[in-house]
Amino acid sequence: MGNFSRILAFDVGHKRTGLAQSDPMHIIASPIGAFGEGELFEKVAAIIAAGPVSHFVVGWPIGQQGQRGASTQRVEQFVKKLNKRFPGIEVTLVDERFTSVMAKQQMIDSGMKKKKRQQKGIVDATAACIILQEFLDQNSNTR
Repeated sequence: MGNFSRILAFDVGHKRTGLAQSDPMHIIASPIGAFGEGELFEKVAAIIAAGPVSHFVVGWPIGQQGQRGASTQRVEQFVKKLNKRFPGIEVTLVDERFTSVMAKQQMIDSGMKKKKRQQKGIVDATAACIILQEFLDQNSNTR
């Protein structure tokens, strides 16, 4: 991972994908939003144009017993598209079990109103942020 570059994280969903980014020092993850696929790739291209991105982290939706399903196939296709559109940026798959549940709980704990929490894009972006923060925390010794 390059110094003073950002890392982007993705929580791939059926209709939308949550997007989060790190700070340049790879310490803090911040949610960006949730986007449909076409809009998402435009947003990622704009982020890369604004400053270096060294790494993509993608939530890997395996079941509680580690089994694969339709969601893992969707993520595999997404990663292929990422690699094709943005070659040269490393992609890491990260276990995303329970991140949506954690995202909802985090929003409750922060005092977010129920109506706001029910907006699906908020959960997707927060889940991407949790995925990224876990990755940053696990890799903090490589900075």
